[in-house]
Amino acid sequence: MRMNGKVALITGGGSGIGEATCHRLAEEGAAVVVADINEDSARRVADAINNGRGNACAKHQDVTNEKRWVGLIADVVKQFGSLDVLVNNAAIAPIGTVEDTSLADWSRVQRVNVEGVFIGTREAIKVMKQKGGSIINISSDLGIIGEPTMAAYSTSKGATRVFTKSAALHCARKGYAIRINSVHPGFIDTPAAAGAVAEMSEEEAVTFQARILGSIPMGCMGAPIDIANGILFLSSDESSYMTGSELVIDGGFIA
Repeated sequence: MRMNGKVALITGGGSGIGEATCHRLAEEGAAVVVADINEDSARRVADAINNGRGNACAKHQDVTNEKRWVGLIADVVKQFGSLDVLVNNAAIAPIGTVEDTSLADWSRVQRVNVEGVFIGTREAIKVMKQKGGSIINISSDLGIIGEPTMAAYSTSKGATRVFTKSAALHCARKGYAIRINSVHPGFIDTPAAAGAVAEMSEEEAVTFQARILGSIPMGCMGAPIDIANGILFLSSDESSYMTGSELVIDGGFIA
């Protein structure tokens, strides 16, 4: 029970990596807040955890809404007494090169993937700085290297990577017992990944999948649980000497 007594808030908890993380942290004893813009999905995940004798609740959350962030964290502290772990996982990943991405689409990606992480981290620090805690920001392999077909997404994940280091250094210098780290998944078999491929033409999708799979030394895409296990490590006291770090989980892709 590596998370016994801890309260964890996971955004984008209704599917994919977020869903797997909610289940994994609950299995290890955490009280889990499943936050998602799709409240039905969040409720489904929370119900499954509770039916398995875990402790979870569902919350609607639009990560681009600053007032909602303030209200959500206040609700969590009121309901559970504290917030020990925040996983900023919610993101969107549209396909688009530098030439065919509109400014509106670019801005939408940055609002969700960057501004959402910034607001969540800032508000979590406010309630964690007395007691301490762990904030995990989900970046990507594509926040370290480029991907020509995902210009806005790659940029947003690069921003998440460096923002994590800035926030981690701030907390360390202030003497807060708050660790902030980033996780960098490779190509993971999730509904979001399937949706991105579905935006491509059939020929583009075949070419993209062949190129990506051919570049993963371990020969296959990862599963959400692979990332959830890494998030569990960063959430737990086992990673107590890590802050501002990057945890890459990608089957060797960027190696």
